[in-house]
Amino acid sequence: MILEDARKVIRVEAEALMALADSINGEFEKAVRLILSSRGRVVVTGMGKSGLIGQKIASTMASTGTPAFFLHPAEGIHGDLGMIMKGDVVLAVSNSGETEEVVRILPIVKRLGASLISMAGNPSSTLARAGDVFLDISVKEEACPLGLAPTASTTATLAMGDALAVALLLERGFRAEDFALFHPGGSLGKKLILKIEDLMHVGDAIPLVGREVLMRDALFEITAKRLGVTGVVDESGALIGVITDGDLRRALEKGLDIMNLSAADLMTLRPKRISRHELAAKALQLMEQHSITSLFVFEKDDSHQPVGVIHLHDILKAGIA
Repeated sequence: MILEDARKVIRVEAEALMALADSINGEFEKAVRLILSSRGRVVVTGMGKSGLIGQKIASTMASTGTPAFFLHPAEGIHGDLGMIMKGDVVLAVSNSGETEEVVRILPIVKRLGASLISMAGNPSSTLARAGDVFLDISVKEEACPLGLAPTASTTATLAMGDALAVALLLERGFRAEDFALFHPGGSLGKKLILKIEDLMHVGDAIPLVGREVLMRDALFEITAKRLGVTGVVDESGALIGVITDGDLRRALEKGLDIMNLSAADLMTLRPKRISRHELAAKALQLMEQHSITSLFVFEKDDSHQPVGVIHLHDILKAGIA
């Protein structure tokens, strides 16, 4: 019985969403155009459960290129309406369309020179009639068997808000890189912002030896630079190979007298490489793909002289995983 009750709730809300999708009309496009043409912010307001959904709508818009914030209507009628400026677009949310605190601020919104998008479940309500644009979020029934707790209606409101935010995102040409600028503290933001050049070791920190150098000196370079690798360069400074801790272990397992070998004798040819302008996340992808822990970095794809080296630990320390 419990499982069937749960499935019924989900079915009712799913049906409400499908009906909402079918009801989208020209008013939705007008709402999008109104926001796009506005020089101000989107001010989302609502009471109770609608207010909680409104906070999420404002947050989603703000993180996807539409400046927005939430204004509590009860605080609004006690002074916070000063947050609204001429040119703003107020998105007022109320399922009944008659929520007292929301209705009370409507005349002031107009007087302040802001536009009004009404989002309500009753097309004949005070809120619906007051709006420059009306978005219908009415549902056939709530998932609550008592018909009291906002369930399907709040789901429909959230979906309508998401639809607005995404439509605005697409119209603005908002990119993943733009999204990352508003999320610099998260792992997604770091993946989309941090580049190789932000994390790579440069200058004297780059482990490099000449091809004729004996392995005893190459081993010192690997140990001193603490990256588990050294690059091998020719007379012009072009990278021609790498020697890793793994190469040393495999040579020792074969019984080779590595101390008397040259770097050219032991190096791995055609090492994997990356441009300094690539995202650090791409370096991680290459490392995982080829089971390596370091990449030598170049100014451009066709460059020959390395300008840096990046290690797996550098990427992990930066929070990219």
